[in-house]
Amino acid sequence: MSPRRLGQHFLNDRNILRRIVDALEPVPGDVVLEIGAGKGSLTRELLARGLRVIAVEKDRRLAEALEHGTWNAEGGTDAPRIVAGDALQLDWHELPATVPRSALRVPRFKVVGNIPYAVTSPLIAKALTPPLPQCVVFLVQEEVADRVVAGPGSKTYGGLSVGVQVLCRAEKLFTVLPGSFDPPPKVRSAVLRLVPRPDPLIDPWTEGEPLRRFVTACFSQRRKQLRNVLRAVTGRSAADVTAALTRLGIDPMARPETLAPATFVALLHWSR
Repeated sequence: MSPRRLGQHFLNDRNILRRIVDALEPVPGDVVLEIGAGKGSLTRELLARGLRVIAVEKDRRLAEALEHGTWNAEGGTDAPRIVAGDALQLDWHELPATVPRSALRVPRFKVVGNIPYAVTSPLIAKALTPPLPQCVVFLVQEEVADRVVAGPGSKTYGGLSVGVQVLCRAEKLFTVLPGSFDPPPKVRSAVLRLVPRPDPLIDPWTEGEPLRRFVTACFSQRRKQLRNVLRAVTGRSAADVTAALTRLGIDPMARPETLAPATFVALLHWSR
């Protein structure tokens, strides 16, 4: 399968590559999992900072080329470990354990990548599978970055916003124009950074998937009044819903698109 069919747009702007690595706040010796290594442009920038890199690439021809790269010329750094496979199918937490000289069986690691637009949301969800990495820096379609960082009441606020923000501090760092890629995409891109919260609003081990299902169901009726949405989503009676909203101090006539992530968490706990 060709890179174009996989939806790959190779980033070749050296300044942008450096800024992406900067966003990781790299420390020499950090283990970095790179998703979608492509032709290795970002991989080389990571190695130049003294990072230990696990590069995942789905296109087997590109992965084979990466395997034969002249990595040891990169300032004497270790060659990356190349993994040919689909990042959505791999166990990311097992990969760092194979890095030479890792102090722990599964050391803490960071995640970075210029990821295909078609699988951005699933890759973000995969990145936030516990135990969460130290940070995630993804180059994504700008529209997706805007959705992730959106606040309540904005047009782009939705299930993706809530699902990420209950676990992470999300930042849209800067935009990237199409001309920085080969071939150029038809849309603008942006660099998105996710840093796990020290005080997550949910237990990522047990509540991540239930929250995603609950919020998705609520946002499927985002313009309806909350009391009606909750009756439909939970199957509870009007009296139960009204009593719960009163107890939680939530306006029953509010709409899902106006609720803060913490409010969705409170409603999830009530619904269970």
